[in-house]
Amino acid sequence: MQTNFAIEQLANPVMQSSEKVLRTCVHCGFCTATCPTYLLLGDELDSPRGRIYLIKSMLEDNAKPTAAVVKHVDRCLSCLSCMSTCPSGVNYMHLVDHARSYIEKNYDRPLADRFFRLMLAKILPFPARMRAVLPLARAVYPLVSVLKRLPKVGNRLATMVALVPERLPRSAERIEKPVKAQRRVAILQGCAQTVLRPSYNAAAKRLLARHEIEVVEIAGESCCGALVHHLGREHDALRFARNNVDAWIAEMDRGLEVILITASGCGTTIKDYGFMLRHDPEYAGKAARVSAIAKDITEFLASFGQLEFKTRSGIKVAYHSACSMQHGQQIRTEPKALLGEAGFDVWDIPEGHICCGSAGTYNLLQPEIAGKLRDRKLANIAKIKPQVIATGNVGCAVHLETGTDIPVVHTIELLDWATGGPSPPELEGIQPPRS
Repeated sequence: MQTNFAIEQLANPVMQSSEKVLRTCVHCGFCTATCPTYLLLGDELDSPRGRIYLIKSMLEDNAKPTAAVVKHVDRCLSCLSCMSTCPSGVNYMHLVDHARSYIEKNYDRPLADRFFRLMLAKILPFPARMRAVLPLARAVYPLVSVLKRLPKVGNRLATMVALVPERLPRSAERIEKPVKAQRRVAILQGCAQTVLRPSYNAAAKRLLARHEIEVVEIAGESCCGALVHHLGREHDALRFARNNVDAWIAEMDRGLEVILITASGCGTTIKDYGFMLRHDPEYAGKAARVSAIAKDITEFLASFGQLEFKTRSGIKVAYHSACSMQHGQQIRTEPKALLGEAGFDVWDIPEGHICCGSAGTYNLLQPEIAGKLRDRKLANIAKIKPQVIATGNVGCAVHLETGTDIPVVHTIELLDWATGGPSPPELEGIQPPRS
């Protein structure tokens, strides 16, 4: 794609990077076939190719974003399916991240929109704040129908309240460290997952301890920054990234081997720290070191060697590959292979490359589109009649649960069970199907 940036603009290394991405695009349109919003809405401007044209024009002209441009960029899920499809290797992720940051700095959003996005940014990345607010949100659940009628933010507030569980899960039990640890790793504690699904990291720690791997507690660790990064709040995202880099580097210098992540959305962002902080002379090298040792839990276990499986249930599992897993990190076969080795009957979901609509805070900001994508995903899941849905991302799990009675668990919970841990409580009473 031909570009027309001024020389002065290209003196900015961020603009220079985006210009390179734009020149890579040959506007072939392959991306439209796998873009969820284009499949739903049929609007070229809601496809990656269309958004690339909009972003190109906005950045080249150094223009104040228009409401139309913002609408179409906001509708992007950042599912990155287009990057898996693109034959030219266009790094759409970095381009749309730049566009979101540019919009955040240069566009005056309506007051209600600004308020809602600020609320998400100031609550979701902080577990203590989230724990304090969720019971209040649950208390207004009977008023969901009233909330929907509120102008501007009604659907968003109603969707947020509907996602709040009836009661928050208990904090995970303390896992005893292995007596003879052969390796030392850290697990990202995270933010929303810590509150909504503490069982995920607990399962990972039990499995690792069973295989003589010590999980080191990292002091000072925080949210990975993904939630605010996708809101265009670049300053906040980089602040979280620097904080985590400092926390992890200190332990890496003492022999920490791997940083494990059980939420694939976080993993995609942490693996990108090296790029995000590439222009920071103090942090560029350290961030690259952190990104280099970050691994999804299933990615690590697949390279670990033979796990000691003790329970082979034969339960029929629909594996939902989160977009951040299959497109963001290009991890596709490892989770399914592990589940198969563990004795589960693993099935691919039709249209498995299409997003479920969760996408970080997307299901709160774009509830109508997210709801349609969820229903489409669940309709495809229903075709294979599974007993359980397994996924590697907390956002997908919470989102899918709002539309189905099929239990949704994390892949690591099933692997923990298969290696001698407790069965996930969601699976109580489920037996393998008769052959």
